[in-house]
Amino acid sequence: MLNVQDINVYYGNIHAVRDISFEVNEGEIVTLIGANGAGKSTILKTVSGILRSKTGSITFMKESIGQAAPHAIVKQGLAQVPEGRRVFAQMTVQENLEMGHYVRTGRHLDRRITQVFEHFPRLKERRKQSAGTLSGGEQQMLAMGRAIMSRPKLLMLDEPSMGLAPLLVEQIFEMIKNLNDAGVTILLVEQNAHMALNIANRGYVLETGRIVLVDDAKALRENDEVRKAYLGG
Repeated sequence: MLNVQDINVYYGNIHAVRDISFEVNEGEIVTLIGANGAGKSTILKTVSGILRSKTGSITFMKESIGQAAPHAIVKQGLAQVPEGRRVFAQMTVQENLEMGHYVRTGRHLDRRITQVFEHFPRLKERRKQSAGTLSGGEQQMLAMGRAIMSRPKLLMLDEPSMGLAPLLVEQIFEMIKNLNDAGVTILLVEQNAHMALNIANRGYVLETGRIVLVDDAKALRENDEVRKAYLGG
C-alpha cells in the first residue's frame, strides 16, 4: 500500500532522515519507534507532503506521491493525525469533523459524521462544544475522527498517547485497533513502544534518523536491545 524508498530529509543543514526505506501493507498496523529526535515525525510529514525528500521515492497505492500536494494526498486516501492533535479550538466538534470532509465535496457528510460517532461516542455528546474546551483525550478522539472523515485507506498517527493519562492511553489504543479491524491500515509513530508493539504487526526502530532494526512486533518485544532501550526491561 505504502512504499518509501531511500528518502533523505533536511532542516536547513541538519540531515534529519537518512536513507529511510520501509513499507506498509494493506490491513497492517506498522509502528515506527525511537527516542525524541529520531526522525519519526519527519518521516510522517514527508509522506503526507508537508516536507520534501531530496532523494528516493514515495508511492501510495502504486502511485507516486513524493511531489504531490498535501490535499491531493489526502484525497488519494492517506490522512495524518498530527502530533499535539491540533484541533480547531474555536470551532465546535461538529465543525472540526466537517473540516475533515473537505476533500469529499460534501457527499455523504451526515453519514460519515454518524460513522465517526459510532467509533467515538463521546464526541457525539460533545458535538456542539468548542473543541478547545475538550479534555486531552477527547481532543485526540476528535483529531482521529476528523482524519477519518476523509475516508482514508491509510491513517498515520503521530504520538496519539502524548500527554494522556494511562487509562486514556489504553482507550485510544483500543480505538486504533478498532479502526484497523474496520479496514483502516495504520502507520503509527509512538514513544510508548510497549503499547505500540502490543497492537502492531510489524515495527521499525529508528535512531538518529536511520532505521536500525526491522522485525515483526512480537520479535521486537522480545529483543533484548529493544526491551532495554524502549520497554524498561
